[in-house]
Amino acid sequence: MSKRLMPSMTALQCFEAAARHLSFTRAAEELHLTQSAVSKQVAQLEEMLCHHLFERIRRRLHLTPAGALYLEEVNKILNQVDISSRYILSYGGETEVLRVATQPTFGARWLIPNLMGFGRQHPNIHLDISSELEPFDLLRAKADVAFFYGQGTWPGATCLALFGEEVVPVCTPELLVGRRVRSAAALSGFVLLQCTSRPEAWHEWFQAQDLQSQNSYHGPRFDTFYMCIRAARAGCGIALVPRYLVDEELEDGKLVIAWDFRLPSSGAHFIAYPEHAAEVPKIKAFVQWVLQRVPEIKE
Repeated sequence: MSKRLMPSMTALQCFEAAARHLSFTRAAEELHLTQSAVSKQVAQLEEMLCHHLFERIRRRLHLTPAGALYLEEVNKILNQVDISSRYILSYGGETEVLRVATQPTFGARWLIPNLMGFGRQHPNIHLDISSELEPFDLLRAKADVAFFYGQGTWPGATCLALFGEEVVPVCTPELLVGRRVRSAAALSGFVLLQCTSRPEAWHEWFQAQDLQSQNSYHGPRFDTFYMCIRAARAGCGIALVPRYLVDEELEDGKLVIAWDFRLPSSGAHFIAYPEHAAEVPKIKAFVQWVLQRVPEIKE
């Protein structure tokens, strides 16, 4: 293995400060060093990189093209060191971090509300929750626990079913004013909002009622159900979404069901974790908490 190029943190800080101020003097003042010390650190860095990072033009300091490129990389490094250090600083010695991956709308609409009280009951478990649109990399330790929608198969993982879902077409009450919806077929005359993750949704909804619509695949397309719901609330069209995701809007009248045909989805929502991690205390506690909340789903 070749020797790594590992400049010191001091050299990187001196370079970043000098590049930001375009002044060794001001960089030295900020870092509480002498101008000579800053200049020496930058010179050593240039020698290691075999490139000049600065040049003087009309007695003013400028970054070279190599220096500008290197500054972008150094900023990433220093920012990550800062984030990582604050991350550790904010937790006590007994705190365990549980990394949870979830799809955005599921996380915002179901998971987060159902986490109320978890912190009080498990004060030593800090939840680090991230939204993921792409398939999660659970087994490579990017997440300890993941929520996903599908058929419940994930190589190397234990998958526990949480609940299924039914999709319903929803829109604002105003969208239906003056327009009689006497059949499901009438919905094809509206703008049908599409969700990228469920491209066949409208086609399957019509097909389940022995209907064909030329507009099943037409309409604005959104990455998440959350965006579809927001578009429906804005009056952009009709969104076909899982019923449980719009309970709040249906209850307060911001959305209505355009035609009350509820189509059960082919998949279900699951919680997953690595097969070998079933008895890890933080994972076990979290999974038990989630499973206890599942009956609270409204039918």
